[in-house]
Amino acid sequence: MFLRTTRSFRPPKFTLASQTSSRLYSTTKNKVAPKDKLIPTSGIYPHGFKVVGIHSGVGKNGKRDLGLIVSDTVCNAAAVFTTNIFKAAPVLVSKEILEKKNGQNVRALTMNSGCANAVTGTKGLENARKMVSTTSSLIGEPDTSIVMSTGVIGQHLQIDKITNGIQTAYPLLSNEHSSWLSTAEAFMTTDTFPKLRSREFTLPSGTTYRMAGISKGAGMIHPNMATLLSFIATDAAVSPTALRAALKYAVDRSFNSITIDGDMSTNDTLAIFANGASGGTEIRDERGEEYLNFRDSLTEFAAELAKLVVRDGEGATKFVTVRVKNASTYEEAKQIASTISTSSLVKTALYGQDANWGRILCATGYAGVQSVEPTKVSVSFVPTDGSAPLRLLVRGEPENVDEDRASEILQMEDLEILVDLGPNYRSEFGVMVNDKLKYQIN
Repeated sequence: MFLRTTRSFRPPKFTLASQTSSRLYSTTKNKVAPKDKLIPTSGIYPHGFKVVGIHSGVGKNGKRDLGLIVSDTVCNAAAVFTTNIFKAAPVLVSKEILEKKNGQNVRALTMNSGCANAVTGTKGLENARKMVSTTSSLIGEPDTSIVMSTGVIGQHLQIDKITNGIQTAYPLLSNEHSSWLSTAEAFMTTDTFPKLRSREFTLPSGTTYRMAGISKGAGMIHPNMATLLSFIATDAAVSPTALRAALKYAVDRSFNSITIDGDMSTNDTLAIFANGASGGTEIRDERGEEYLNFRDSLTEFAAELAKLVVRDGEGATKFVTVRVKNASTYEEAKQIASTISTSSLVKTALYGQDANWGRILCATGYAGVQSVEPTKVSVSFVPTDGSAPLRLLVRGEPENVDEDRASEILQMEDLEILVDLGPNYRSEFGVMVNDKLKYQIN
C-alpha cells in the first residue's frame, strides 16, 4: 500500500502504540454490519476550500463519478503513492507536479471514478494531464491541480466527458456539507457508503484549525496500500517539509496498518493540502510542540479515515484491531501484528466466532521476531464497550476461558485482540482488520 512520499524519509524510531485493523467475514448467523450510521449528517469544514461531486457520464446508472476540491488560495501539499511497479497515469502526473512545485502553490484535486486510467500508456498520461490543464485553466494558474482516478484498469478515460464535467462542476463548488458528501460519493466504486469525516483541532498556541477527509476503498486493501484513494484538506498553516513528514508518520500508523484482501493497486494515493486559512504562525520545526501536536492530530484523523475503509469490506461483520504491545521495537510490533492480521487461520476463527486463541499465538510464533519470549506472552480479547477484557493466556500459561463470555465478545461488531509480549519495552503496533476472507468457507 502506501508507500513513498514525494520525497524520501528515513522512518522515525517509535515508542508509540501500533495497531493493525482488519475485517473478517462471519458465518450466516451474523448480519452484515450496518453502514448508514457511518455517514455524517453534518460537518465542520476547513476554511477556504470548496468542493463538488457530479455525474459526468463516465460512471454507470447516473452515479457521481467526478469530484473537484479547490482552495481559494495556494496550498502546501504532500502525498504518498502506491509502491506498485505499474503506477497509473494519475499517480505519475501527480508525483511530477508535486516534485516540480516542491509541494507548494497547489490549489486543486481533480478526481474521477469508473476508470482507473492505469496501464494506458502515453495516451493515459496525456489524458491525466488534460484533467490537470482543464481545472488549472478554470483557476487561472498552470499545473495547480493534482489528479486521482479509480476504476477499471486497462481502459482509456472518456476524456471529453471528464473535461466537460470539470467545466460543469466548477461553478457548483461549495463548502456546504452536501457538497462535501457529494464529493465523497464521487470517490466510490465498490464502496457501500461515502467515507467522509471532519474535525476541529486546537494547537498549543491556541490557534484553531479544521480538517476534512475523504477516503475510498473496500477491496484489495493491505498494509502499504491498495485500491485506496484519500484526500485531507486542512486550513492549518504547515510548511511543505513539515507536512510531508507529518503525512509519512500518519500514514505509517493508519492507512499502512489496514488489511482486507492483501492486494495492492496501481492507483493508491493519499494527499493532503494545507492552505493556512486558519491563521497563526506556519508550523516548521519538526521537533517543536506545534508540529508534534499537529502530527498526532493528523495521525488520529487519518486512522479514523482508514477505519472507514476497513469497515467497508463487502459482507464484513466485524472490525478487529490486532494490537501488539511491549515489543522491543516498533518494527517488530508491526511485524507481529501484521502477521496475525493476515493469518487465514485467525480470520477463519473470527469468521466462525471461535475463541481459538492458539491460532493467534501460532501466528505470533512464525512472524520471524526472535526477541519473543514464550513464557512472557499474554493474549486477551478486549471488548470496545468498556467491559472487562477476557484473558486467554497469561505469561505463557493458559487461562480457564469462559466460553460463554468469549462467544459474547466475538459476536460484537468491534473488538480488539491484544498480544502483550511481556518485557516492558513500551513499543506497540496495531493493525486494523475486518472479518472478510478471500475464499469461501464450506
